[in-house]
Formats: sequence, C-alpha cells, structure tokens
Amino acid sequence: MQSFLSEAKNHAVMSKQKQTLKRITLKNLITFLMLLSVVILVILGVNFRTISIRIMEDKALAISEVVKAGITAHMRAETMDTRDYFLTQINSLTLVDEVSIVRSPEVISEFGSGIELEKQMDHVTERAFETKQPVYIINDIELKPYMRAIVPFIASKKGQLNCLECHEVAEGTVLGALDLKLDLTEYRNVTVKLLTAIGIISTVFIVLIIANNFRTIQKYVQEPLERLIKKGEEAYYKKSPINADEFECLEFEHVAQEINLFTQDVLHHQEVIEKKNRELEEMTHEIDGTLRETIFTMGVIEEQRSKETNHHTLRVTKYSRLLGEKYGLPEREVELLAVATPLHDIGKLGIPDAILLKPGKLTEQEFEVMKNHAVIGYNMLSHSRRDVLQSAAIIAHQHHEKWDGTGYPNGLKGEDIHIFGRIAALADVFDALSTKRIYKEKWTLDETLAYIKKEGGRQFDPRLVDILVENIDEFLAIKQQYQ
Repeated sequence: MQSFLSEAKNHAVMSKQKQTLKRITLKNLITFLMLLSVVILVILGVNFRTISIRIMEDKALAISEVVKAGITAHMRAETMDTRDYFLTQINSLTLVDEVSIVRSPEVISEFGSGIELEKQMDHVTERAFETKQPVYIINDIELKPYMRAIVPFIASKKGQLNCLECHEVAEGTVLGALDLKLDLTEYRNVTVKLLTAIGIISTVFIVLIIANNFRTIQKYVQEPLERLIKKGEEAYYKKSPINADEFECLEFEHVAQEINLFTQDVLHHQEVIEKKNRELEEMTHEIDGTLRETIFTMGVIEEQRSKETNHHTLRVTKYSRLLGEKYGLPEREVELLAVATPLHDIGKLGIPDAILLKPGKLTEQEFEVMKNHAVIGYNMLSHSRRDVLQSAAIIAHQHHEKWDGTGYPNGLKGEDIHIFGRIAALADVFDALSTKRIYKEKWTLDETLAYIKKEGGRQFDPRLVDILVENIDEFLAIKQQYQ
C-alpha cells in the first residue's frame, strides 16, 4: 500500500511537469511554420535578388549599346568634342551613378588617351578585355548597394555599326569598354517590401493555422476525450454502455466501444469478486463465531472443573466488557477483551485437584502451587499469533498482578500491568466476592464495595475502581441477569 501511494505521488509530480496537448501542438506547429516561412523567405529573397541582378545586367547592356551607337555616330559626324555632354546625359539617367569609357591600348595608340569621362584600365576592366565578356560586380552589403558593370566594345563589321570603318584593327579586337555603376537601392527596397509583405502574410497565415488547429483539437480531440472519460465513469457506476455513435471521429467511436468491452469485463469480474468476498466474509464470521464459542467453552470447562459459581465466566466477561467501554478503549480492543477474558483462569487446568478443589484455606506451599496457574495459562496461549489468544495470554498472565506491585507472578506495578490484566483482575474479584464459593460465603454489596474501594490504588487501578462504583447499577444488572 505504501509503495502504491509513493508511486501515485511520484506520478502526480511528474504529471505537473508534463505539457498539455495544446501546448505541444502549438510548440511543434510554430516551430515547423517558422522554419517553413524562413525557408520560403530565403528562397524568394534569393530568387528576387537573382531576377533583380539579371534586370540590371540587361539594363547595363542596353545602356552600353546606346553609348556604343552614340560614340560611333559622333565619330562619323566628326563631333567627338561633344562626347562629354553625351556621356553626362547618360550619367543623369535613373539608377546610373557613374559612367565612364575605358580605351584599349590599340585605340589609345591610334587616337590618344581620350576625354575627361574616360579612365585608365584596372584589373577588373582587364578581365573584361581578356574575356571579351561583360563583367559584373555586385555590392549589396553597403548602405547604398550598387552594381558595377564593365561591357567591352568589340570591333565588328557586322550590322549597321561597322567599327572597322573608323579603326584600323582586326575584327574581334576590344576597342574599349563602358564602365557603369548602377544604383541597386530601389531594387533592395522593393525586395525588403516584398519580403516584409510575405512575412506579414505568413504570420497571419500561421496565426490562422494555429487558431484552426486549436479549434480542431478543442472540438475533435479535447472535448470528445473529456466527454469520453466522463461517459466511461458513468458507464462503470451506472453499469450502462457508452453510446459510441455520438462521437464524430471514428477513432473515438472505436475507443468508446473498447471501453464498453473493458467495463463489461471489469463489472463481471467485480461481481465475481464481490461474491467471493461475501463467501469469505460469511466464512470469517463463522470461523470467528466458532473461535469465540470454543474459547468461551474452554473457560466454562475450567469453571466446571474448579466448581466455580454458575456463570462465573460469563459474568466476568460481561463485567470486563463494561469496564473496557467505560474506560474508553477502542471498539476493537473492547471486543478482544471480551472474547479473551473467559480464558483468564485456563491455567487452573494444570493445578492438582487436591489444591484446586480444597474447601479450606490453602497452606503457604499450596498457595505457591496455585499461583502457578497464571504462568501455566500464559504458556498455553502465548504460542499463538492470533490477537485473541495473545490477549488471552496477557489476561491469564497478569490478572493477579496488583497496582502497588505486590501481585504475582512478576510483581508488575501500575500501568506496567496491561489494561486487559487490570480490568480482568477487578472483574474477577468483584464476582468472587459477591458470590458464594466452596471456601467462602457470599459478601454483601456494601462489604464488596468497601473492600474494592479500600484496595483502589493498592490492588486495583483506582480509575477502574471509580468506574465500577459510579456505574454499580449496570454491574448489578449483569449479575442479576446471569445468576
């Protein structure tokens, strides 16, 4: 039982540490949706950045074609001195921060170093000259992001712009390059706005999903589960099955059916157990009654052998019960006292008839033999582990002990004498004095009470003496009933 209570207590503590179904669902769902949102935002951000860069690359190529056509037109019109104005106009276009021309060594050797908006070749433009392909450099970490585009001009006689008409170089030679710096701020702002909008939409979507999941859990899991538990308890106490059709979910319907089968099985076994318990209870009552009658009969046998006054054993038993009740003993102890008292003199079975049945006063030696009946009775009964016989052994052993310590066999004193022994001692003497014996005449009530009062605090427990005197009418009623 102690182990069960300890396990139940530990289970209760652990239950407090566990999370609810809603909390578990919320935590897992938020984690999943947040990761999903981050992945989606990253993918969209990367794709939008790629698209933005591609657009800016196309824009750089378009501007380079315009610049190439403009410079060629200026060369044919022999108005190269106005190229600065033309490039300045290109520089004023939206998203264009800087624009410059880089001449190749071939053009420089043919025409010179060029104008103000032309600059020297660096390692980036060298790569464009070597690969004859546009080179793009993205810097979107700074506060003002930009893209630097170097688009090479390659000599070709194809199309309307025949470069070989103006330049004495081989076809495919890189004549120069357009170096552009394009502002990416607008595209980054659009990206931030788009991702923010997507984030807000995702948050709203997550909230709606969580709310819907909570509603689903509440309606289809928590409420049916609570209802199922309540119905299960009612099914057990009312012994009626759960109506499985009232549950919307098929799983709960199956659980309800399983609970019905389990409850039916439990009720069946409970009926079997209750029947067995009734049979055991009846058998226990029968055994207990048989034990009581056996103990009482043994006391009567001893009474008959000792030629005690008729019903002595029964009266002492009744007196002892009454004293125990008035003393305030628990009900179980009163019952043990009443059942065990008939064996208080069982030890006299071991005393020789010549001494036990002697009509006159015993000699000192004979009295020493008679006193052995307390030890003989204890030895006869103390081997048993049953509470009744253990109580009877105590009474047999101690009912001749005295409150002042002058009794026998062990000279116990005061409350060292068991309460059963103290009660049996007073009940036995009260009956012996108030009835006729082979060795004495019956004492009057006054004589009996006077002796008992005098021995209070010496032979008897004074509290028990007070109880007997205060309730003498009840004791006399017992004596009258069992004369």
